[in-house]
Amino acid sequence: MQSSGTDAPQTMNPEDRAALDRIKARYPDADPLGLLPDVPPCKIPRHIAIIMDGNGRWAEERGFPRVVGHRNGMKAVRDTIETAAKVGVEVVTLYSFSTENWSRPSDEIQALMQMCVMYCAGEQEALAEHNVRVRVLGRREGLPDEVVGALAQLEAATEDCTGLTVCLAINYGSRDEIVDAARLIAARVQAGELSPEEIDQSTIADSLYTCGIPDPDLLIRTGGDCRVSNYLLWQISYAEIVVLNEYWPDFDSAGLCNAVRSFATRKRRFGGLGL
Repeated sequence: MQSSGTDAPQTMNPEDRAALDRIKARYPDADPLGLLPDVPPCKIPRHIAIIMDGNGRWAEERGFPRVVGHRNGMKAVRDTIETAAKVGVEVVTLYSFSTENWSRPSDEIQALMQMCVMYCAGEQEALAEHNVRVRVLGRREGLPDEVVGALAQLEAATEDCTGLTVCLAINYGSRDEIVDAARLIAARVQAGELSPEEIDQSTIADSLYTCGIPDPDLLIRTGGDCRVSNYLLWQISYAEIVVLNEYWPDFDSAGLCNAVRSFATRKRRFGGLGL
């Protein structure tokens, strides 16, 4: 198969060549050098987590009901998924509905649940055709049956896809996730499958909702607030953070590429000197 993307320069260093080969193996149509010619392939984050904030404020500032902002935010979701695959990102995790969001007005919650069902049904075929796998993170208990069914169907329809993985964090709270992980580990200890002395960081990581998914390299938050809002607290320990003032409905392909450019300029030390 001939690549439709930009050819790699002959002088590319081994690290970038290996990264580009890995990206092309996963996404034959990816074109990271075309979209991000100024970013070495080895600097493209494998996992981007996003706090999609500002839908309500976007709508209110324009005199619309908050739900209009959520609807307009769906285009940003599509653009993000499409661009992430084109540049070779492996995982995108979207903070779709937090456990704290249940405190919002009931009509807004109902609209969000309806949009979730509509998204699952409306995007399922396109996601599968583009080899995008969907995983759902969060507690299913408490969600309307219709939402649980729609999410399960979307997961099942895309489970064999091998390209981009999109994780939808719905009814998600990181503290609840850690509590659930602790319960799983405690049950294993009680059953004699594990001793307390054997518990280590990998035991906890393997008990989280994100088991099998690499930790985020880059966390993007739109809407201007500098906080992590109970999101992937264990997983973002070493993530680079980009906070954008623009609201989520205004986020687009250029915004994602600029965030990746910012990430690529940073020196990740992981607690050391980074020499």
